[in-house]
Amino acid sequence: MLYYLFRFLEQFNIPGSHIWSYISFRALLALILSLMISAWFGERFIKWMKRRNISETARDASIDPFGVEKKGVPTMGGIIIIVSILVPVLLLGRMRNIYLLLMIITTVWLGFLGFMDDYIKIFKKNKEGLKGKYKIIGQVSIGFIVGLTLWLSPDAVVRENITVPQKSQQEVVVKHKAEYVKSLQTTIPFFKNHNLNYSDVMSFCGKYKVAAGWVLFVLMTIFVVTAVSNGANLNDGMDGMCAGNSAIIGFALLVFAYVSSHIVYAAYFDIMYIPGSQELVVFLSAFIGAMIGFLWYNAYPAQVFMGDTGSLTIGGIIGVCAVIVHKELLLPILCGIFFIESLSVIIQTQWFKIQKRKGKRVRVFRATPIHDTFRRLDSQLDQTSTYILKGWPHRPFHESKITIRFWITTIILVAITIITLKVR
Repeated sequence: MLYYLFRFLEQFNIPGSHIWSYISFRALLALILSLMISAWFGERFIKWMKRRNISETARDASIDPFGVEKKGVPTMGGIIIIVSILVPVLLLGRMRNIYLLLMIITTVWLGFLGFMDDYIKIFKKNKEGLKGKYKIIGQVSIGFIVGLTLWLSPDAVVRENITVPQKSQQEVVVKHKAEYVKSLQTTIPFFKNHNLNYSDVMSFCGKYKVAAGWVLFVLMTIFVVTAVSNGANLNDGMDGMCAGNSAIIGFALLVFAYVSSHIVYAAYFDIMYIPGSQELVVFLSAFIGAMIGFLWYNAYPAQVFMGDTGSLTIGGIIGVCAVIVHKELLLPILCGIFFIESLSVIIQTQWFKIQKRKGKRVRVFRATPIHDTFRRLDSQLDQTSTYILKGWPHRPFHESKITIRFWITTIILVAITIITLKVR
């Protein structure tokens, strides 16, 4: 809203009004504003929740050895994150931008889905929360909406990058096609000719390969949104864990969004030029500010938990943003922590089921998601089960140490992800 107000005032030569056209100014302002909102609103939200005794019950000591300390801590702190993102974006963003609208819809949609889950757990006293099938339906639905919009919207276009060999044949120059097109290309890491076209994957469909490619793209979007959202949800098991990892991942996506929106930088990194994606920089700046601001209260010992209201929303935002900037195939590296968390749960549950059919109780890890393995005490293990990796790790760690080491791992993964743009 403020963007349009000051652009209007610029017609009357009002001093300083032109600065609102600079993406760097609006992005930094969004970062500062989201930090201030999360700090101010967060404190009042926590007090309000405590007065109404809306808090986390004591956790199972067999899962969380530090759970006794967390009794009475308010949950549903994802509301702080959502408010801290939406207010700056609504004030500073260009609301006619299709990508910004998709990010806002994703935030509200998954925020509501997570809120319903937390509401059932707290007010209905049902620890299972919202049934899993309804969560999946909600995640699949927003993935379908995003994928279909990127397919059909005339505003979701790119200028594809091409390489032009020079006369010397020793080097090439990257240029972008003049026309704006609907593109099914996406970036592949570590490959010189590093764009994958979904229509090429569906080439067996003959003359219908483009339509089939878009169907595959929509299905990929659904998968990405659902997988990353659930991965973030699993990662939210320790104070500050998910918020810190998400802020770091958000920075990498901000870099991708910025270089994709700048035709010179896009040529330098040999990636597609995506006009309009600069508004994602404003959104992601607010996202990072909200994450850092939330850490003020969520770092160990936590004064508030984000709950599914926050974790489902965070994962969805990351997934949708990656799809918009055509970097979804980089997510296994960028969101490596989320990927490992999800993979550990799948391995643990499936291996246990297989062994149980043979009359055995065999588990791979001491506990899952994988971060729980590092804090599980030997005395808390199921004595009726056999553990393949019982001796790893050699000793349990305090959750604050585990959290920081996971942050460091994410920083390394983010660095590798950005490097893939040049190493191929």
